[in-house]
This record gives sequence, C-alpha cells and structure tokens, in this order.
Amino acid sequence: MNPKVKFLTLTALLIAVGVLLPMVFHMLSFGGPMFLPMHIPVLVAGFLLPWQFAALVGITTPLLSSFLTGMPPVPTVFTMTAELFTYGITTSLLYRNFKKNTYVSMISAMLIGRLVSILANWILFNFVLGLPFKLTAFLYSMFVIGLPGIVIQILTIPPLVTLLVHRQANVHERSRNPVTLKG
Repeated sequence: MNPKVKFLTLTALLIAVGVLLPMVFHMLSFGGPMFLPMHIPVLVAGFLLPWQFAALVGITTPLLSSFLTGMPPVPTVFTMTAELFTYGITTSLLYRNFKKNTYVSMISAMLIGRLVSILANWILFNFVLGLPFKLTAFLYSMFVIGLPGIVIQILTIPPLVTLLVHRQANVHERSRNPVTLKG
C-alpha cells in the first residue's frame, strides 16, 4: 500500500477515535477533564505517524469534536487544539525522528503540551476574555483533576504502541516474504 494512503487512512481513523472516545466517556458519566480521552488517539498518532499527520490529528480532533458535539466548548477548543497539536508533533518527532523510547517521547510531549496549554490559556484569559488567569487553579485542574487520565495514558499507550509497531513489522515482513504452500 502507498505509504501516504496508509498514513491518511490511519490519520482519519485516529481522528474518528478522538471524536468518539470522549462521547463514550461522557455517556458513561466519566468526565473528560478527568480521564482525558481525546488525548489518547493524538498521542498514539505521534508514535504511528510522521509529524505532519500526527499534527493533523492533534489539530483536527478537538475542532471536529467541538463542531459535532460541542465538546470541548468554545473557547476551550482553541487552547486544547494548541495542546493536542503539540502532543502530536512532539511525540512523533521524539519517537520517529530522534529515536527516543515511548515513555521519554510521551512524557516529554505531555509536559511540553501542557506548557503550551498554559501559555495559550494565559493569552486567552488575559488578552481575549479580559479575565485574570489563575495559574494555581489551572495547574490543579491540569495535574490533579487530570491525574487519572495521565496515569491511564502512561500505563496503556506505551504497551499499545509496542504491540501495534510489532504487529505492523510482522505484517510488513510477511508481505515481503510470502510463504508459498506446496501441494
């Protein structure tokens, strides 16, 4: 299969998961800010896709979800788009280009993405909404309320990525060396 077609297909699939997974969490009364379900497919995209496609997943997922479901709401969608864009690009560059392991790539992306989110929210509150930005309340929301989601991401994404990359390598190897049956 043409790599570009494969990347575009996987990009579309991860965007769809990024829209549907938060809907499932909300239907089951699990809060999005606590479990961070939209972050999962974006981080996975960073491992499986080149940075341009991972960035596309990070940008498109929150915007499409907001348009279709109202989650995340305006204006939060704009700061979340900046954060998820950063997750996709950073994870992909660290893992695929700089060959860092899954944990280093993901945790670095999560920290850098949160710094971008802090900056984006500071700009939003101070310059767009004209409201004071309360850093301690924001940090509490980001790291304490979001702790279950952070733990879920750290425990599930690296093994999932290892499984997917291993499976992809096996499929690729089988396609290059087909087994012929003798009858």
